[in-house]
Amino acid sequence: MRRGGPEWRTGAYGEWEKHVTEAAESAVGPDTAVPFAVGITVRGYETDTQGHLNQSVYLQYAEHARWSLLQASGIRQSTMVDRRVGPVTVETTIRYLRELRAGDEVEVSCAFVWGEGKTFRIEQTVRKTDGTVAAEVSAVCGLLDLTERKLLKDPRAAFRDLADTPSLLGLTDG
Repeated sequence: MRRGGPEWRTGAYGEWEKHVTEAAESAVGPDTAVPFAVGITVRGYETDTQGHLNQSVYLQYAEHARWSLLQASGIRQSTMVDRRVGPVTVETTIRYLRELRAGDEVEVSCAFVWGEGKTFRIEQTVRKTDGTVAAEVSAVCGLLDLTERKLLKDPRAAFRDLADTPSLLGLTDG
């Protein structure tokens, strides 16, 4: 699993992560990405009165991982604005599986799943360092032409053109 961002933490999770990485890398095919992940520590102010991570913060964690992946692939937000395109989310589903509490360390994975047409999926998992899955996030996204205010017909081609390393987004060179 490719990790990004300065917040990544190491620890006992390393052996489990190594096995997941090896399995993921052996399963990768055309237009399939090895999941990218960023580490985050749950902050006290993100919790609610029950003492667990507020539901809306999961979306913020997912968004942070998405932008971190775009940045790791070489895509800068300013470049997208200059080229008059921007990512949009048209649908998000979150499955809350285990609570997270202040101080918990998690990794938030992010993998683009490409199909045909104007939209694509981004699949994400919020996982505690002991391997417990706290949440699964699945989003249907597109790439918006900021002038026409319409989804691009071929977001794959646009991302390939924008990225220095399109393979991180599950895209081949051709």
